[in-house]
Amino acid sequence: MEQNTLHVAIIQADLVWENPNQNRENFTKKIEEITQDVDLIVLPEMFTSGFTMTPEYIAETEEGETIIWMKKMAFQKQAAIVGSVAIKDNNHYYNRLFFVHPNGLVDTYDKKHTFTLAGEDKIYKRGNSKVIVDYKGFKIQPLICYDLRFPVWSRIAEEDYDVLIYVANWPKIRVHAWNTLLQARAIENMSYCIGVNRVGLDANNYEYSGHSAVYDALGKKLSNTQPNIEGVEIIVLNKKHIDDVRSKLRFLDDKDSFSLE
Repeated sequence: MEQNTLHVAIIQADLVWENPNQNRENFTKKIEEITQDVDLIVLPEMFTSGFTMTPEYIAETEEGETIIWMKKMAFQKQAAIVGSVAIKDNNHYYNRLFFVHPNGLVDTYDKKHTFTLAGEDKIYKRGNSKVIVDYKGFKIQPLICYDLRFPVWSRIAEEDYDVLIYVANWPKIRVHAWNTLLQARAIENMSYCIGVNRVGLDANNYEYSGHSAVYDALGKKLSNTQPNIEGVEIIVLNKKHIDDVRSKLRFLDDKDSFSLE
């Protein structure tokens, strides 16, 4: 069903290292505490484990407990849920994002830009295709963390969308880049841009400060999520804002044509 607004809950949370059961339990509490009606709930990257390079200990299949849990929570809240999970598929590991609809349908995206600095490229097989999710009248492109550094991959070309989503485990030491690039992706694509990052310390002593945020199509920050602390914030996206900005300014009419190999 199409609608003009999308109520989005972004959940900035600490993650328990390689403990899917505890993380699912923690997110269940956070989601059940949302009393306002929402359409979409966004969780961080690898929300059941933290950014682990040992997926053999915790990786699941698409029929595993986490996807069952996501479907249950989506139905219970009548809201889509999106986040990424370490998945084993055909003897390969993937950092796979799941967009779970309230009716149980699932869209998936495999992280294309695996994080070579941490050796993610040696552990996880990278994806090679984007996905545009049609949801309640909004077209949404979900991406994962390191993808944020590569603007061509998110650039509106032949395909179109209204909302970019980045789920992440982006460390505090490079959070200035996170803040800057999220805003840039919104401005250059004239779209909403949502970034949801974790907080806390992982088992490798990397610190995460969150800075989860939502920007509108002109790069204005709409959210007020506080750094370094867990929290849930609800932001309302308006389809008319996208339509008005694009029809008035028409910058996307002058975009460069290109193709990805």
